[in-house]
Amino acid sequence: MRIISGKYGKRRFDVPSNIKARPTTDFARENLFNVLNNLIDFSGLTALDLFAGTGAISFELLSRECTKVVCVENYPVQYNFIRKVMQQLHADNLVPIKGDVFKFIPACKENFDLIFADPPYDLPKFGTIPELVLNSELLKPEGIFIIEHSKSYDFSTLPGFDQKRTYGSVNFSFFRNIHKTVK
Repeated sequence: MRIISGKYGKRRFDVPSNIKARPTTDFARENLFNVLNNLIDFSGLTALDLFAGTGAISFELLSRECTKVVCVENYPVQYNFIRKVMQQLHADNLVPIKGDVFKFIPACKENFDLIFADPPYDLPKFGTIPELVLNSELLKPEGIFIIEHSKSYDFSTLPGFDQKRTYGSVNFSFFRNIHKTVK
């Protein structure tokens, strides 16, 4: 795993061979962050990384000066890898949570400027995730939610849909929070 840019840029970490995640490719991740660089200033933002996998997105967000990043990962191998890299980077503004995203979303009382989700493409409830996130109180007003998905999903009819970007076989759908206030 390579961190592309920012204060941890160019750092590499060996991912365990028994990992169950499908990490976002460097090519797709680099393009995603090029788009985000034109939309937001990361400095001072809070972010949430759902289905964190190797934590590559979380570490990229931290590297670009997000104030706090919470990442949720259910599988022990991935969760332990995230904690190991966090310790190596001395990234005390990362909050790794070992748990089920579908239980975390309704229980979380925080809200975030940016939410990223990269669920397993074969997850049975995959198609429900955008609405679950957008109907929660997780996303701050003016916040951005991004879900990584295969070409078999089209979320363009959902409220708040902003744009879709495709990089090879990786698709990112972007949403803007259309709610005016946070309770």
